[in-house]
Amino acid sequence: MVHYIELIFTNLNGWGLPVIMLIIGIIEFSFGLYENHWTNNERILDIVCFVVPRIVVRPLIAYLGVLLLPTLLPNAKNIFAWVPFWWGFAIIAVGDDLTQYWYHRLHHQLPWLWRFHRTHHSAPYMGMAMASRQNIIYTIFFSQIYLTTTLVYLGLGYPVLFVTGIKALITTGAHSSIKWDKPFYTIRWLQPIGWVMERLISTPATHHAHHADSSDDGVGNYKGNFGNMFFIWDIIFGTGIITRQYPSGYGIKHYKQEEWYAQFLWPLFKSRRKGSELSAGGPMVGDSVPAVPAVVAEA
Repeated sequence: MVHYIELIFTNLNGWGLPVIMLIIGIIEFSFGLYENHWTNNERILDIVCFVVPRIVVRPLIAYLGVLLLPTLLPNAKNIFAWVPFWWGFAIIAVGDDLTQYWYHRLHHQLPWLWRFHRTHHSAPYMGMAMASRQNIIYTIFFSQIYLTTTLVYLGLGYPVLFVTGIKALITTGAHSSIKWDKPFYTIRWLQPIGWVMERLISTPATHHAHHADSSDDGVGNYKGNFGNMFFIWDIIFGTGIITRQYPSGYGIKHYKQEEWYAQFLWPLFKSRRKGSELSAGGPMVGDSVPAVPAVVAEA
């Protein structure tokens, strides 16, 4: 039994997740959940952002880790192999996701970092197509890539396998345009589970709110709901809003449909769109969405 579970998570971290995303994406398109927003420029950007990190960035960092870690930490190989699985799982899950919460939050709160994360928010839709959409610089400095490589070297590869697999499923589900969490709010016997779930992990309702193009309706929370796998960080640090509602629109109000290469490779390549945040001499931050007080709604 354990062997089969291990096999599932091994495949999930390999070809499994892309296949799952493809299947969900097909369902999303079949129901017209992208409407007419997936233009050729958006399509190229989403595909490039999905493919390049998986076939270039992550393998390259893993390879460099194999080369450099024995030199940098010569006596540390498998030093934590003695740590029980569940302790390792808990330490990695908390450490990885908490650092990512702050990495994500700082890109919203520090103006000079915003443009590195802007690409993820420029999509005027939610779904599998945009789930991996990020600027290359944001991706390269993403903490999980380095943590995973280092922890495997230190002997925690087994719990890393499970944490990354579970996290991938949760974050993928949170970005989906399929509102799979809605029954947990509307069906009476599921509501207690929903109450715990929406405070523990990211769901479509809480994460879609973070991608809203406005906060005027009391649903969007562009300046909060930063949690990736765990939403509980937003509860703890007072940045979460829970409404069990879904925004009517997504993206950023000042989006100028910048060229895909500018969104992916800024600041190496600049946009030619006049007034764009990604253009040469453009504003550091465009017309910001009004901030919403960081209060956790009791739902």
